Amino acid sequence: MAAEVQQVFDKNVSAIDKTESVLENQTDTESHELHSDEDCKSCEKDEETQKSWITENNWGFTLEELFGIALKFFKEMNGKAFNPTYEEKLRLVALHKQITIGPFNPDACPEIGFFDVLGNDRRKEWLRLGNMAKEDAMEDFVKLLNSCCSLFAPYVTSLKIEKEDQEKRQKAEEERLRLEREEQERQRLEEEARRREEEERRKQEAEQMRKDGIERLQIEHQKHQIMAVLNAQTTVQFQQYAKQQFPDNPEQQQILIKQLQEQHYQQYMQQALRLQQMALQKQQKDSAQSPEASPSELNDVASTWNSNSQSNSLDTQEHQADSKNFRLVVEGKPGEVSVVAPSMWTRPQIKEFKEKVLYDKESVITVGRGEVLTVRVPTHEEGSHLFWEFATDHYDIGFGLYFEWKDLTTPASDKNEGGSEAETKNGTAQVEGEKESEECRLPLVNEVVPVSRRDSHDEVYAGSHQYPGQGVYLLKFDNSYSLWRPKVVYYRVYYTR
Repeated sequence: MAAEVQQVFDKNVSAIDKTESVLENQTDTESHELHSDEDCKSCEKDEETQKSWITENNWGFTLEELFGIALKFFKEMNGKAFNPTYEEKLRLVALHKQITIGPFNPDACPEIGFFDVLGNDRRKEWLRLGNMAKEDAMEDFVKLLNSCCSLFAPYVTSLKIEKEDQEKRQKAEEERLRLEREEQERQRLEEEARRREEEERRKQEAEQMRKDGIERLQIEHQKHQIMAVLNAQTTVQFQQYAKQQFPDNPEQQQILIKQLQEQHYQQYMQQALRLQQMALQKQQKDSAQSPEASPSELNDVASTWNSNSQSNSLDTQEHQADSKNFRLVVEGKPGEVSVVAPSMWTRPQIKEFKEKVLYDKESVITVGRGEVLTVRVPTHEEGSHLFWEFATDHYDIGFGLYFEWKDLTTPASDKNEGGSEAETKNGTAQVEGEKESEECRLPLVNEVVPVSRRDSHDEVYAGSHQYPGQGVYLLKFDNSYSLWRPKVVYYRVYYTR
């Protein structure tokens, strides 16, 4: 019976509650309709007020983030770090429902019993919020929690510092990754540039090697052609010389002949280069003396000659090599007779050479200090070439070769001038002056090898020369530069047919 009474009582209470809620909703709806225009106008002002409130408190978070922090703090610290009052709890719970669910709607919410005091109080508090906006509810929640708990603000500050540190670390990490990407890109570009440079360098080296190979083959071909002609001229002489040096050793004879031929070729090339330089100097001198030649034209001539000198000389040598009458000629002064250039070489067997020469005492001579000793060797009727060899002890000596013609003479200018002056003073006849001038004429002498110092104490210096005609060879051993030391010379001279 008591249970039935209680059920009836609960139904009546719930009906009363429904009636009150409906009336309150109607009142709220009417008031909302009356003030809806004013709410819309003040919406922007509320947002600005919320932003300004957040900025003034310098929370460092957005309103949504700040509400999440406050809700977490309330759930974890309620009853531990702070103890809010009953009314504060009701207000916080009502604000939470207003934020998460929205304004109170009796149709959507379940019924609460009459004796559920806490539930009824919470619902009434929620109902009092009316149509409060979500942002306003969040702001009120944070404000209320901050007012009732003094630890909330330091808690938010610590989270703010942690957030700033995290943002700094994130920015630093992003900057590091950006720099790392830039560095990788730079290294990639540098690697590509190095790879391109290396490929270009290899191509250039390959092209240069190809050109060098072609040029080397051309030079070798021209060298063989020139040596073939030179060897045809000196084969007999070199064979005779090699047989004298190594009578019973054909292998050594061939080796010596090849060495002599190579030295003869090198000597020929040096002589050709010297003649080429002389021709260039002569051309430049003639161009400088010409009044119509300008400096730019002289530079053009010199550059053209330098660029084409090697190819022209090689072409000239090749053309001469094909001629049967090819000869290397030493040019003298104007009016002198040209002679064939000599062939000269060296060999290291100086000790053996001295031992052979010692058997002939006349082949060992001493050139005093400051002296020039001349050995006269006439041409032989049956000979065609002159050969010479010499060496010294411990020190070098100057050597030169000259040819004195038998049938050619040159006027003795000093004696002729002196004789003519004397005859003019004494008033002698012109015929007698001509006879005396003929008697004063000297034999013509050509320079075959200019005098220069030779390291004959280290190697045996040897050479050969084709007879230019009948006459006498003058072998000059020059020690005029030495003021203290005489030089001992070992020499040998012979002819070949």
